[in-house]
Amino acid sequence: MKLAFRKIRLIVHLLYGMCVVATRFPRASAQQRLALNRAWSLRMLQLCGMRLVVHNDGARLDEGVLVVANHISWIDIYVINAWRPTPFVSKAEIRKWPVVGWCAQQLGTVFIQREKRSDAKRIMHELAARLDAGELMCVFPEGTTSDGAQLLPFHANMFQAAVSASRPVQPVCLMYEDAWGRQSTAPAYIGDMSLGESLDALLRGGPLTAHVYVGAPLAPGVDRRLLAAEAQASVSAALAALQDPDARRSGQIADRTQEFIDAASKGAADPMTGSDADLTRHA
Repeated sequence: MKLAFRKIRLIVHLLYGMCVVATRFPRASAQQRLALNRAWSLRMLQLCGMRLVVHNDGARLDEGVLVVANHISWIDIYVINAWRPTPFVSKAEIRKWPVVGWCAQQLGTVFIQREKRSDAKRIMHELAARLDAGELMCVFPEGTTSDGAQLLPFHANMFQAAVSASRPVQPVCLMYEDAWGRQSTAPAYIGDMSLGESLDALLRGGPLTAHVYVGAPLAPGVDRRLLAAEAQASVSAALAALQDPDARRSGQIADRTQEFIDAASKGAADPMTGSDADLTRHA
């Protein structure tokens, strides 16, 4: 019964998000849209039994940057949006998901048909144009999800957008921790799992901590393969650090969550979701 009740709360929150996008976004400024998206995503994490911890290894870039991250689950998108709302490149199938697909489209998601090699070229040109216009974009260069224990090879194709637009890349590493301080694979959406099975595993695996490690920006250079290799090395090093419970407990990995809360509090927050401190530290 408890699991069913939590699912109902998530469905209500998804419908609320759809309502916000449909009724409040058209009249909201760009900054207000970011605040609404971020507040909604933070609440989503709370309903999933997660708290958010942010680690910084370099300055966060907010304009004209390609964010690249390792990919574990569908919840990754909400974790990144809770840190800093960013449009994504996502598989075309998500566009067909009830509520989620429509909201993703309204939030600027770029959908790619993986089975069509020609579509990658179209996406690359669209990404380059949006980066050149000063927008943010996020891609998962592994091309699929994993259990998060180690990285899959980064594909270089999407890095061409940063090279073409001469815009930097910001590596971001995601890692989920269980209540006992161990890396958790509960959020993993892999293999033949259905979305429902993945949601059940995530809800049963809590409480969880979603770690976001923000790496130092990388200059685009002229070689997408070299840029992809540099980004993979950065995310790999961050993952190794996050996987070390002694490093997390001893403070060797700086917890920048309060700085993140202070910076985010300068924007308008959605009053229906509660305070940032509550959602990041006590979810």
